[in-house]
Amino acid sequence: MRVSQFFISTLKEAPSEAEIISHQLMLRAGLIRRLAGGIYTFMPLGLRILRKVEAIVRDEMNRAGAVELSMPVVQPAELWQESGRWQAYGPELLRFQDRHERDFVIQPTSEETITDIARNELRSYRQLPVNFYQIQTKFRDERRPRFGIMRGREFVMKDAYSFHATLEDLTREYGNMFDAYSRIFTRLGLKYRAVAADTGSIGGTGSHEFHVLADSGEDAIAFCRGSDYAANVELAEAVAPPAPRALPTVEKNKVETPGTTNCPDVAAFLNIPLTHMVKAVALTRETAAEDTDGKFVLVLLRGDHDLNEVKTQKRIGPFRFATDTEIQGALRCRAGYIGPVGVNAAVAVYVDRTVAQMSDFVCGANEAGYHLTGVNWGRDLKDAPENVFDFRNVAASDVSPDGKGTLELCRGIEVGHIFQLRTKYSEKMKCTFLDDGGKQRFMEMGCYGIGVTRIVAAAIEQNHDQRGIIWPQPIAPFELAIVPIGYRKSALVRETAEKLHGELSAAGIDVLLDDRDERPGVMFADMELIGVPHRVVIGERGLKQDVRQVEYQGRRDANAQSIVLADAVGEIKSRVCAG
Repeated sequence: MRVSQFFISTLKEAPSEAEIISHQLMLRAGLIRRLAGGIYTFMPLGLRILRKVEAIVRDEMNRAGAVELSMPVVQPAELWQESGRWQAYGPELLRFQDRHERDFVIQPTSEETITDIARNELRSYRQLPVNFYQIQTKFRDERRPRFGIMRGREFVMKDAYSFHATLEDLTREYGNMFDAYSRIFTRLGLKYRAVAADTGSIGGTGSHEFHVLADSGEDAIAFCRGSDYAANVELAEAVAPPAPRALPTVEKNKVETPGTTNCPDVAAFLNIPLTHMVKAVALTRETAAEDTDGKFVLVLLRGDHDLNEVKTQKRIGPFRFATDTEIQGALRCRAGYIGPVGVNAAVAVYVDRTVAQMSDFVCGANEAGYHLTGVNWGRDLKDAPENVFDFRNVAASDVSPDGKGTLELCRGIEVGHIFQLRTKYSEKMKCTFLDDGGKQRFMEMGCYGIGVTRIVAAAIEQNHDQRGIIWPQPIAPFELAIVPIGYRKSALVRETAEKLHGELSAAGIDVLLDDRDERPGVMFADMELIGVPHRVVIGERGLKQDVRQVEYQGRRDANAQSIVLADAVGEIKSRVCAG
């Protein structure tokens, strides 16, 4: 491919809208252009990368035995109403009416459509199992699209759905997809980790996420070096302290703490460790308006711990953080000084496992400007606290839930997610089959997604430097760039570049020849910015030596190396193949 026959449009500076490095570099390298908020055109260079990602995904899905189809982007509302997600999915589901005032949606995912296909096409256990997949455009109406294609509204996703006669067979296919995903991300050349995860709005039982490891990742991952344990922090279990609760050693005391409304400030004021503090997080259950009992909730956490909202919702149901007015009404005290001692019976108190093991701790006194010290269970609070559960995010150095070491934390970008849906959709949508005894049964179902466009951004977040993108070779737009110095001025340079371009292309290497009439610095900067893994520079000085030479440099190499022109094809091919 010649630059003169392609389209490359780079920018020296990233637009002000670009917040993270992948967004900045994708715009600067001319991979994408913004059309509207969260909606981008993939330019020719970006599309080459996207297609290479798709090819690897498609190859491994086919290898795993899945069958490709393509479902409509527009789906009738009736299916979503039938599954119960018409309202449950929320405002991210883009709804519209056609000219006949019939309701439709733009698909964010396709569980309903594929289940409709299965119930109409799959009648007998003899037709099971089957795994259908598609690589298709999706749309989610994000309230605040940001970070370019990382959290855009329109995106490309590979979604697959499997149907089974038994849970055992679903479990087998779940493992098959786990292995296929591991092969996909390995072939993409990415550092990744598979972690146990929450099922979220998709539903079902078992769930694993696949994360590209990057400091800019939105998700926190907990893992143990001494074992295979890894989980999203949303799901990772915080193990209860092994030691029994110590007996009280001091009396409860009310102390004045003026102007200190958070745990770090109180701990500093009292000159105590933050781990001796207990904070009360005030929540309001989102129950029906007429149901007022137990709407106001206190969750007790150690002062240095953070509330895990996913775990909390599973325990108390949908909630929001209480307003100052609600806190004042329930506890007769303003936020910053609230605590569990002396609250009335209408306030539901939930206790994190760690707090249930604490003694002689400090908490709010439910009086502005005051805290209580020396608070203990059994004397100042119930001896056996009720509603004790895991409510917190795990922290580094916590004991691993499998007991094989301690936890470490890292950041990740979610690029894949697999679910055991079981019969969530098949029951609601009457998706049944006849088993070998002639009995009608609901199909077991699995769901497996990969964010194809997100992979492109995640790869950049993981692979870049101050000069631009450093693509993993399997998904680079071109494997090799030939940069001839004086292409339009020197016949010798031009003929050598053309010959080398033809020979390398014939050898199966994806080559880009920069035949522009540009200064060398501009061409070097562009090739580094767009992230081509290998570069060959051809100049008259090297070609006029006794032994004609060209220069080779890998994208991560600090310096260029001279190679003999006569050996160039073999030498370059071996380096590209090794990359």
